[in-house]
Amino acid sequence: MNCEVCQLKELSVIMGAGILHTIVFHRALGLVRPKDIDLELFEITYVQCGDVELENKIDEKIEQFINWVEKHPNKKSQVCLSFYEVKNKQPSWFTNKIERLYWEQWYVNLNVAQHPKAHSSKSHHSKVVDPGEEERSARTAALEASLREVLFQIIKFVNEKKDHVPPIPNLEGVVSFPYEITIPSSSDSAFGMDMIKRMLQTGHPTMLS
Repeated sequence: MNCEVCQLKELSVIMGAGILHTIVFHRALGLVRPKDIDLELFEITYVQCGDVELENKIDEKIEQFINWVEKHPNKKSQVCLSFYEVKNKQPSWFTNKIERLYWEQWYVNLNVAQHPKAHSSKSHHSKVVDPGEEERSARTAALEASLREVLFQIIKFVNEKKDHVPPIPNLEGVVSFPYEITIPSSSDSAFGMDMIKRMLQTGHPTMLS
């Protein structure tokens, strides 16, 4: 089975949860109760599935990712959202009875942006424009533009890539397919080995960026 892979463009970690919710919403295919979420910093609304358990899982993973980044401030990394099928196979000495066949993976590249501190300017004779405020406004506009670009990238992918989606299994819950969210572990090599194992399981993935 080939695994379709989407490598999303880099954006701030403050938008990580919204991106994961958007991906899961488009791949849920179950009984969802859409919930619109308005972002405080931007004029953008995204949709969640309306499932508390799913929301908590995504928030927990993003929090774990932020904690990892704080311990490794000079390293770039990503969150991987994977959808897979579960297949039973003949057991042997070296393999388990259950096999995960990954059919779609999303790599969300996140960074922890440092917002500039405000510079106070006081004058009793004239109004002085705060350069720090201008810089923050420009940065906010850039973050919003990058978020819109990634959201459109997700929509384009799900609309163009449909043939690889397997038949919907008989699973209860909002998300019709088994999925997992992977973040870097305390050992970089462990995360890398996990990605290599997935590639060996799914074959050579195709890329869309």
